[in-house]
Amino acid sequence: MTQGPAFFQMGVPAIETFPSTLFARIRAHAVRAEASAPPIYPDPRGEFELRREIAGYLAVTRGINCSPSQVIVTGGFSAGLGLALNVLGLSGHTAWVENPGFPFTRKGLELARLSLAPIPVDTDGIDIDHGLRHHPDAKLVVVTPGQQAPLGATLSLERRLRLLEWAGANQVWVIEDDYLSELQLAGRAAPALASLDRDGRVIHIGSFSKTISPTVRLGFLVAPVELNSRFAEVAACLAPAPGAAVQLATAKFMHEGHYMRHLRRTKRAYAAKRQALLDCLQASGADHVAAPGLAVLLKLPKGTSDLAIAREASAFGMSPSPLSPWYVSPESAKPGLLLGVATSPTKNLARSCDRLFEVIRRFS
Repeated sequence: MTQGPAFFQMGVPAIETFPSTLFARIRAHAVRAEASAPPIYPDPRGEFELRREIAGYLAVTRGINCSPSQVIVTGGFSAGLGLALNVLGLSGHTAWVENPGFPFTRKGLELARLSLAPIPVDTDGIDIDHGLRHHPDAKLVVVTPGQQAPLGATLSLERRLRLLEWAGANQVWVIEDDYLSELQLAGRAAPALASLDRDGRVIHIGSFSKTISPTVRLGFLVAPVELNSRFAEVAACLAPAPGAAVQLATAKFMHEGHYMRHLRRTKRAYAAKRQALLDCLQASGADHVAAPGLAVLLKLPKGTSDLAIAREASAFGMSPSPLSPWYVSPESAKPGLLLGVATSPTKNLARSCDRLFEVIRRFS
């Protein structure tokens, strides 16, 4: 029997909202088609059918006008990031990173031998003025403009334009991690940063991990036109696309409208789950609660070990994410717990919240 994710785990979708039987049937048909296809090497950029569907989806939902030839299918966000860093070849240069920001992105940049410049985040997203004052020589910026991970702010239009103007004038590359894509719970998602890019400086990376499943290991990257051939070359040699069957199944799932319907249903379900979780936390006497993206942030008193709380909570089938590792250095870190909305329990939620607070009180 396959075990689902732990309660409050971040980064994975809810099992109950995905039409798994439908997708399995589509995927089984794609597997049979793959098995009977001629034994030739596929396009390393990915199956054209999926790249065409992604380009259409991005035009409608993210405001990005791109051709299928600019879309590279990847093995999730990390593969897209690795491909982009390989193409850009910025070893030894400085990269702006959000502080706090996704720890695996920071590690990827370090492995690519970039020097990290942590840029603080506020209610308008990454602080562009701070970056320009302290690290104007940077050649790469990695941002989550749709909803900042993990604090949830949307990058303001003023800062978007300022960032793109500076990047265009100074030959700076911008990697847009659009990890939530259209799956944002507070109204309609803001258009992608790449939709405003007129100088071809933004590399847009998306993923199906949070909308379909991380098990499919499927994502995509939109290459700027001037780097199109370079991305295709590196993909062919070092990072070919995942297997054809899962790509063709996803393309059919999108083409027949199932994907957009799934997103609409999921947004409604997650909004209800988030409200139930917020109500439960409030009833438990929690204060300092925020609701960024697909998580609820429970802030903890200074000096509290969120790492120890997360370890202790795992014994009770809960997997809240400690906030402090998202910061670049321990000195700047603030303690907190990120509670995944998608995996918030649908039954006995109050008992789970009470148990979590019992654990928190032991370390407070």
